[in-house]
Amino acid sequence: MLAYRHAFHAGNHADVLKHLVLMLVLQHMNLKDKGWRCVDTHAGAGGYSLEGDYAKKRGEFEHGIARLWDRDDLPGPLADYVALVRAFNGGRKLRQYPGSPALAHLLMRPQDQLRLFELHPTDHKILASYLGDVPGVEVHLADGFARLKSQLPPPTRRGVVLIDPSYELKADYTRALVALREALAQFADAVVIVWLPQLQLLEATQLPQRLKAAAVAGAKKGWLQARLTVARADERGFGLMGSSVFVANPPHTLHGALQPLLPWLAEALEQEPGARGHALAQGAGGA
Repeated sequence: MLAYRHAFHAGNHADVLKHLVLMLVLQHMNLKDKGWRCVDTHAGAGGYSLEGDYAKKRGEFEHGIARLWDRDDLPGPLADYVALVRAFNGGRKLRQYPGSPALAHLLMRPQDQLRLFELHPTDHKILASYLGDVPGVEVHLADGFARLKSQLPPPTRRGVVLIDPSYELKADYTRALVALREALAQFADAVVIVWLPQLQLLEATQLPQRLKAAAVAGAKKGWLQARLTVARADERGFGLMGSSVFVANPPHTLHGALQPLLPWLAEALEQEPGARGHALAQGAGGA
């Protein structure tokens, strides 16, 4: 949706969860020398100022990355994640937040590839100026849902797909499910990461089960769902209570890494009593 700007939400609890999972997946991919291709269907601007009007209007990062920034008791993977955000900032002061393309760029090696798709012309322009000339990176002003199949399978047969629409259009729920099915039909070994909002909305509550069914049918190595709940809906049932990240063909190390992290993260990012985090998996044993 072209009205959506992630700058209002950058660095919030949903970004923390999504980028923690993405980092763990790419770190695992880096254990082998053979290169990988990461396809980001909704890449955004690549990075976001936390000192500008957009971020300050809602201050969502204050309940996300800012709560982790100065802690000296972070579990190992969360310390790695914060270190990547520090590297993006170039120092100890939290001024900006890396989007998924920036995080992937920090983890990619010369043999790896990024394929980035963004429809918003302003965000695409920012992203192209940042990463457009980097070897191994392609930035496209295009619909990532429509272009996904053209990117799979990668020549190395090692691929990660990140599907992260705004879901401001209800059609995104169906399109995310279709994209997962198409990606697995095109490349059954693909690690497909789908971010999901936790809302009191029928489409939001139904999508996880539909993704699981699609993964059971099409993925070779099962699925994993990481869920983080930090808030409650308002009296009318509106509001983002949390989010989850669904992974088809998860690395075999992912479930074990997330199990102790998510309860810790729920406590750290809690906005309302009863925050919780957990990871569920079925047949997760990816290489």
